[in-house]
Amino acid sequence: MTVMENEAHRAQILMIEDNATDVLLTREALAEGHVLNDLEVMCRGEEALAHLYDPAVSRPDLILLDLHLPGMSGQDVLIRLKNAPDLRSIPVVVLTTSDDEADVLAAYKHHVNAYVRKPVDLTTSFISIVSQTSNFWLSIVTLPRTER
Repeated sequence: MTVMENEAHRAQILMIEDNATDVLLTREALAEGHVLNDLEVMCRGEEALAHLYDPAVSRPDLILLDLHLPGMSGQDVLIRLKNAPDLRSIPVVVLTTSDDEADVLAAYKHHVNAYVRKPVDLTTSFISIVSQTSNFWLSIVTLPRTER
């Protein structure tokens, strides 16, 4: 049974993104894709890591991570996530404007689960990409159900 079919489970998604328009479009894409979800947004990497390390907070099913964040970079957040035994199994999808090959290679070197470039068309194409990404990770893939 997929997340979309199982009304008892709402996907917990953490989006680490400082662009309000991208957050709005992501919410729209998830709604259009009928993904039952609780989207939590953090604008800074440090804030997201503190949140994830908090034992009182439940782990997200999926993390959407921008590389260009104020303060700690998305690459640094990725490194910390994938080096933390309690967090490394959470799928991380980099969702960024960067098409720099060095960024792509660094993300995969640090065990990102997918690298998705934000399209130039920030309405229709962006919504489609987020919808397809969330559908794949939350409806097709079997994710571990681990509790803290």
